[in-house]
Amino acid sequence: MASTEVERRTGRTIPDVEDVPSAEWGWSHIDHRVVQIGGVGAIIFLLCLLRGNHVGRVEDAFLVVFAALIAVGLIRDWWLRRRGWIR
Repeated sequence: MASTEVERRTGRTIPDVEDVPSAEWGWSHIDHRVVQIGGVGAIIFLLCLLRGNHVGRVEDAFLVVFAALIAVGLIRDWWLRRRGWIR
């Protein structure tokens, strides 16, 4: 006869399956390196959009500001992880 008890996994990065059913498939863990690589990719993409067919400089200002905001967020994340303030 099958048991009705839930198997509990122990580990730092795996949440309890009862709390988060998708944890069993590994969907609850986001690797910070993937986020940082994606942020760098977004910055490069936004700066590549500076070369375009637009006439005004308003678009350029928005692209640079958004790229700078992403860069500030990445630097903040890197600094806080390096200091051990976040995991």
